[in-house]
Amino acid sequence: MRIHALPNDVLDRARERAGADEHHEWHAESPGAPLRCCLRKAEPGEPVVLFRHRPASGAGPYEELGPVFAHAEPCDGPVTTAAFPEAFRHAPRTLRAYTAEGRIHGGEIADPEHLVDRVAALLDDPDVAEVQVRSVSHGCFLFAITRDRPLPPNGGTAVRR
Repeated sequence: MRIHALPNDVLDRARERAGADEHHEWHAESPGAPLRCCLRKAEPGEPVVLFRHRPASGAGPYEELGPVFAHAEPCDGPVTTAAFPEAFRHAPRTLRAYTAEGRIHGGEIADPEHLVDRVAALLDDPDVAEVQVRSVSHGCFLFAITRDRPLPPNGGTAVRR
């Protein structure tokens, strides 16, 4: 599986607009805020921006808009895109599966000890293009996960690294 933090163009726009309108706030710090740029929790003293974001998956009535945090200045991004971020394993997560057309195609709440297995099971469905990982309590988008490789044309299970 491949983990996807927010794209740089989304982050750059949010940083440019921080403090300029009601949709892009700048915070001197917000310790523990889940950062969508590097997929870890904010440390005390780290300036962050809070802005509204609409994930790419989810079209038509399935489009969702919600608040997300990111560093106020560019960072190095996630340490890895091949493993579920440790900072987001401490609580149950909502997993939402989407088709390539942006339609919801299943979902569930997974306990921390089963997150990776449940994501893998959702991605085993050939109709699923992406799984969004979200906060159970607030519903906020945390990050997306896709297959490391596309499924074979016969619909068989993709080989994971």
